[in-house]
Amino acid sequence: MNIFDRKAKILQRERAAQSEDYHLSEYIKEEVGWRTADRIFDIKRTFNNAVELGAGRGYVSRHFLPDSVEKVTLCDSSQTHLDKAIVGDGVKFDKVVVDEENFEFPDNSVDLLVSSLALHWVNDLPGCFDKVIQCLKPDGVFVACVFGGDTLMELRQALQLAESERLGGVHPHISPFTRIRDIGGLLNAAGFTLQTVDVDTMTVWYPSMWHVMGDLRALGESNAAFNRPLRLQRSTLFAAAAIYAEMYGKEVPERASRGVPATFQIINFLGWKPDPTQPKPMERGTGELSLKDLHKIDEIIKDTKKIELTDDDKK
Repeated sequence: MNIFDRKAKILQRERAAQSEDYHLSEYIKEEVGWRTADRIFDIKRTFNNAVELGAGRGYVSRHFLPDSVEKVTLCDSSQTHLDKAIVGDGVKFDKVVVDEENFEFPDNSVDLLVSSLALHWVNDLPGCFDKVIQCLKPDGVFVACVFGGDTLMELRQALQLAESERLGGVHPHISPFTRIRDIGGLLNAAGFTLQTVDVDTMTVWYPSMWHVMGDLRALGESNAAFNRPLRLQRSTLFAAAAIYAEMYGKEVPERASRGVPATFQIINFLGWKPDPTQPKPMERGTGELSLKDLHKIDEIIKDTKKIELTDDDKK
């Protein structure tokens, strides 16, 4: 069963991409794109053939250097975004219009597949992860991030309280996001090894709820769930704005004015395609210390012989 209306989402993103003011609202994608690129720089190797899936305007690829990535293929459902995408100086690149749900690359052809804040709109994430590991070379790496379940929790709660008060029920005005525990399971099911999953939380302050919703619309990140209501009563919106300001509003010293926060939870994850050269976990029973001895760790450290460093070791 599909949760998201992909046609609606592609139209939303293309409409946003064509706006002359798009650059005023893309700061979150720019910041997260840089953080994702920084994680790739921690991998000390040169990737000959990389793919950025859901590249937008090249939020990750714009930070690539030739000594980290020789060539990158930028993939996005919006031609307008790709036309304006930026790639790091000296890095070879191609641009391909493709839906993030229906991409195809030759098996064992990609060293690195990266995606920043694009896969949270994919209906079939298990199938997507299967395609990723299929196109990666052995020991290839998948580096990505998506919005997590706590994203926009303030807006969600304000809308729910306002609707419950006026209509006696609530509707899903914010699309559902992936939970942290689900990502690890998806990576495991697809066959990735050496996985890591962690979370960043970004809080952005806005003058009001109207500015939060305006930026989401400008980014093409409006609700795209099939069961979304087509409209929201004006009185409910004004009530939600008042609830938002009352529950979460506070003085923002940097602006010398009152504002409201919007939380963006970013789930970062990484997984490798299996390869015989990768490190293997030690067999059970080969450890020298037991977890049941953790309470005696101070005694164990005291009994450990001191190792004198030579002059060569100190260099």
